[in-house]
Amino acid sequence: MSTSASGGRAWASLAVLCGAVFLEGIDVAMLNIALPSIREDMGLSTGMLSGVISAYVLGYGGFMLLGGRAADLLGRRRVFLTWLVVFLVFSGLGGFATEGWMLLVARFVTGVASAFMAPAGLALVTATFPAGPARTRALGLYAGLASGGYSLGLVAGGLLTALGWRWVFFAPVLISAVILAAAVPLVKEPDAGRGPSGGGFDLLGAFGITGAMMLLVYGVVRLERPGDGAGLTAGVLAGGVALLAAFVVVERRSASPLVRFGVFRSAALVRTDVSALLFLGAFAGFQFLMTLYLQELRGWTTWQTGLALLVVAVDTVLAPTLTPRLVHRYGNIRVLFAGLVLAALAYGLFLPLGLDWAYAVMFPIIALLGVSFALVYGPLTMAATEGVHEGEHGLAGGLLYTAIQFGSALGLSAVTAVQVAALDGGALGGPLGGEGIGAVRTALVVPFAAALLAVLVTAFGLRDRGSGRAGTGREPATATVQEARR
Repeated sequence: MSTSASGGRAWASLAVLCGAVFLEGIDVAMLNIALPSIREDMGLSTGMLSGVISAYVLGYGGFMLLGGRAADLLGRRRVFLTWLVVFLVFSGLGGFATEGWMLLVARFVTGVASAFMAPAGLALVTATFPAGPARTRALGLYAGLASGGYSLGLVAGGLLTALGWRWVFFAPVLISAVILAAAVPLVKEPDAGRGPSGGGFDLLGAFGITGAMMLLVYGVVRLERPGDGAGLTAGVLAGGVALLAAFVVVERRSASPLVRFGVFRSAALVRTDVSALLFLGAFAGFQFLMTLYLQELRGWTTWQTGLALLVVAVDTVLAPTLTPRLVHRYGNIRVLFAGLVLAALAYGLFLPLGLDWAYAVMFPIIALLGVSFALVYGPLTMAATEGVHEGEHGLAGGLLYTAIQFGSALGLSAVTAVQVAALDGGALGGPLGGEGIGAVRTALVVPFAAALLAVLVTAFGLRDRGSGRAGTGREPATATVQEARR
């Protein structure tokens, strides 16, 4: 398919790719809502419970850069379809789990599958639609469905868990089967399928960065237990840093590097990835705390919890309709900054959370988070590939989604660690008791602080609001191969 394609087939292909990114979002959100039911049925501790989420993040974050590079070199369509099948199979296996370790394995492999699918899907979108209004609209729809999947998954998870928590694993199997059937005839490999670095594949670098990311994410996950093997945690993190340093050395000497470090010369790209890490980390931690608060402290059912958080799904409507217009008029950076400010405000308003809070009080604050998602997620997705050579869009997508998943792991681990510390370790043994509200309030400081830091990082980009690269959301002409190699 030509990169200038904009006819019916291009939009049909976009619909399939939007369905896949929607699947990823709804899969994660449904499981989050089902966590208390899974704990009750399988007798899992809070540490193991968050580990079910972290296993997915470990696979996703560890293999994301490898997935992005594989998409650029092996073909976006091939990578996308292959790993969609893997996603389908292991999601189904998770539904048959009878032990905690079985859930961990299923979620880990599902995360690996997503790590290959996500950058391939984003690269297919950007290669199918040319830079300009068509791509901005396409990415707006793509980002809207991505965040919408997560939002609607909160409700779907509640309803399915009411039937039995295993349905949160079986439902994605059905959805992915439909997407696969549609993707085979509709999704085509774009003409611009090769990166500027040629056809080489840096296996040593691939193993190095995968090992580094897995160790770093695992080390972050272990931070959830401040007093449990501090020496081992430090060793894991040190090993991750050492592998990361070795990766840098290898990549600088490689003729076909997995990650071309010249891409980091773009301050906009670095700022985008850091903002994504902080924003998604804040929301992951907040959503985990709210699930425990509503179900274990307030006694709400899973479907009541899902309906309570449904208002976050307002971004499903706003992201593809309002956000592209705002980006076209004000630029990515201004829209992103406004969304981050709203997120920080919402988390700040939740700090005095109490057991007697009426839903009428929580509703407008949660709605504010939905609006912030609409203003943030789309611009992040659009900015991820701005000024990047077409052949490296898989890499750019991999960097963005690595930041998102690493941020999610960090946010989840941070709130769990703070909550456990506030309870003197009591939360590791089972559901929260009545005294847990103080621990939840303390842990809510984490997403608030992360959102404030994201606001600060993004503020540095406001001075670029007049430039095409960071300020308007309109992409400059695609770099030449020679420029991309620099």
